[in-house]
Formats: sequence, C-alpha cells, structure tokens
Amino acid sequence: SYMIKNKQRTSVLGASKNQRDLDELLVILMEECGELIQAASKAIRCAEYYDNDRLTDEVGDVLTMIDLLHEYDLVSWNDLDERKKVKLERLRKWSNLL
Repeated sequence: SYMIKNKQRTSVLGASKNQRDLDELLVILMEECGELIQAASKAIRCAEYYDNDRLTDEVGDVLTMIDLLHEYDLVSWNDLDERKKVKLERLRKWSNLL
C-alpha cells in the first residue's frame, strides 16, 4: 500500500496532489460510503432489492471514488485484487453468500 505524509506526489492525472486534495478525496469517499449505507438500509426496510435506482446510483458513486483513489495512487489495483481474494475466502467460510 501507499502512504503519503505531507509530501506532494504526481499522479497519472499529471497534476501534483497535495494534502488538501487527498483530504477532500477521502472526505467525499466517506460521504459516498455513508450514502451507500443509507441506500442499502432503505432497500432492506422497503424490500426493494432489485431494480433499485438509488442503490445503483450510490454503488456507482462509490466505485467512482475508488477509481479516484487509484488515480491518486492511494490504492493499487493489484492490492485490491489480492484483498478481494481474501474477502471472498472469508465469505466462503463464514457466510452463505458463496
């Protein structure tokens, strides 16, 4: 994983990213994750599992922020792929989803 401490780093976007940019990125990510949590909760309460536009919108917003985390070099696709494997294995062991 990548750490940035009070330094600037050039991303694939070509512009230097400072701490303010990174703070904004992470704050918006937190907000979008919160909105996804709300949409998932409402889907359960209202039994609106399929064709749920709000859930789709919020998942798309979080995916957009994950893409930006990658573009800003905060996460790598390889690291995320490895993490997915770990999570899928845990789900196989501890849930009925897989």
